[in-house]
Formats: sequence, C-alpha cells, structure tokens
Amino acid sequence: MDSMEVNKAVASVLVAGIAFMVATLVADGMVHPTHLAKTAITVDTSALNPAPAAKAEQQEPPVGPMIAAADPKAGDALAHKLCSACHSFDEGGKAIVGPNLYGVLGAPHGHMAGFEYSAALKAKTGPWTYDELNQWLTKPAAYAPGTKMGFAGLASEKERAELIAYLRTLSHNPEPLPAATAPEPAPAAAPAAGAAAAAPAPFGAALAAANPAEGEKLAQKYCSVCHSFNKGGKAIVGPNLYGVVGAPHGHMEGYSYSAALKDKQGPWTYDELNEWLTKPAAYAPGTKMGFAGLAKEHERADIIDYLHTLADQPEPLPAAGAASAPAQPSQGSAPAQ
Repeated sequence: MDSMEVNKAVASVLVAGIAFMVATLVADGMVHPTHLAKTAITVDTSALNPAPAAKAEQQEPPVGPMIAAADPKAGDALAHKLCSACHSFDEGGKAIVGPNLYGVLGAPHGHMAGFEYSAALKAKTGPWTYDELNQWLTKPAAYAPGTKMGFAGLASEKERAELIAYLRTLSHNPEPLPAATAPEPAPAAAPAAGAAAAAPAPFGAALAAANPAEGEKLAQKYCSVCHSFNKGGKAIVGPNLYGVVGAPHGHMEGYSYSAALKDKQGPWTYDELNEWLTKPAAYAPGTKMGFAGLAKEHERADIIDYLHTLADQPEPLPAAGAASAPAQPSQGSAPAQ
C-alpha cells in the first residue's frame, strides 16, 4: 500500500470523528431533557427481604415446681460428682478451691468468713435465694461476670433443682420451699338440673382398703431422706415419725418446728394426716416441709395405714363407710416441719 492510500485512510477516520463530535454538540443544544424528582413507578421489595422477626424473650420456668419435685438424694450424688473437687458440704467444713456450702441457701453471697470471694460476688447484695441459685447454676459467668468460679453451668433444669434441693438440706433450719405454682385447673362442668353434687368419699373407706406393706415402701421412697421411723429414732431434716397418729402436731421434744405447725392445735387425726400428705403447703402455709404432696388417695392411705402401725398401741382405724374419727392423743412424734 503506497503512502497516498495511507493518508486517505487516516483522513477518513479523522473526518468521521470530527463529524460525530459536531453532531453531538448540535443534539445537546437542541434537546433539553427534564430529570424527574422521583421515580414514576415504585416497586416494593420489602416482601422479598422481610426483616427478621424479633426473638421472643425466653422465660425461665418458675423454680417452685422444679424444687418441689426434686430428689435431694440425687442432688447429693450430683454435688459430690460435680462440686466436691472445689467445695466441702459438712457443717464447719474448710474451703477448698471454693467456700464450704453448708447453710448457703438463705445466706449472704459471701457467707463464709475468711474466704476471698471475687469482686463479682462481693458486689451481689442480699441472700442466696432459690431463684438466684438457679441462675448461678445455669451459668455462673452470666450471673456474676468476672467470677472466679470455673464451672461452666448446668443446662438441665432437673439437675439444678436436685442440687438446690440437696443444698437446702444442709441446715439445721432449712429454708421454706418456694410456692409450687401450677396451672389453674379447668372449671368443673355444672351438674345437670336436678342432679345432686357428688360428695367426696369418706377417707375411712380408703384406709379400710389400704396396704400398710405398700405404705412402708412408699414411706421409705418419699420420706426416709428426712424422717426416721423407729421408736426413739433421731430427727434428720424432719422429726421421727414413730407414734405419729394421734400425737400432737409438734410433739418431738427438742425439734425446731415451723411456726405454721406450732399454730396447729390438737392431735394428728387420720383426716388431718390425709390433708397434710395431699399438699403440706396448703395444710400449713409457711411449713418447712419440702415434700410437694401425693395426689393419689390410695398412696396416702397406704402411708397413713403404715404410720398407724408405728405405735405400741395403734389407734383404731375409722369405719370404712364413715368419715375418719379423730384419733386420741398418744405418745409419738409428728411428721411436721
């Protein structure tokens, strides 16, 4: 290709570029577009990316029912498995890594004289309540940020309740249990017109059909952690139960009964024992008794029939078809706390 052809090609490119520039300038001068203040059509995209729903605040279950249903023997085993490397549990016991835990429930947060508590616990005022112990055992580092406590916590509500139920027994005067709140029962259906309301069956009928051997098994299962049954036996957490039927409510000499039981006059009758074993906290509000109660009438009857045998001269059982007659006062101790 000679030089003349190259010059023509270059000139063509230059002319085209100049023509494009001139055309652009002319067009801008002729057309004046108006920009809209806002978009003519708005598309709502919020449904495509919804905001995350706020998480419902997680409520801790009430501690009362947990403690009332807890087994302090299981708590004893857990405490020695999980806590004994750092704590002692006997009265007057020494600190190890952590303080002695006898009498901790109801005591100030820094209850052991001479132990160097963390600033996090020193800042806590008031006593160790059931709720605070539950929070502490759930996650110590969250309850008292900066604590020296190396234990991560217990996720199981049941195990925390068992531990606290055991710690409650480490005292000469265990703290009263918190109220075991329960859902309100559904209202009973109104009886049909002309129908008489059903009266509860006399407790004497349940006692007549009771089995004292089964009652002994139940007493050992539910009561032996706190009571002894042999004649002249010592108090444990609660008083000895030999001779309880017909005995005064606060009969065992030297035992520190709650004011709720001290206010009860007269002997333990079959009916009163039945009410007590149904729900101690309802029969004597403020009692120190840690047992929540027995819903099954035949189990209460079995236990009371067994307790009736724990006497030199057992009280006569009530007639099967009648309400139980008051037992006459006799020697023995009462299942009161």
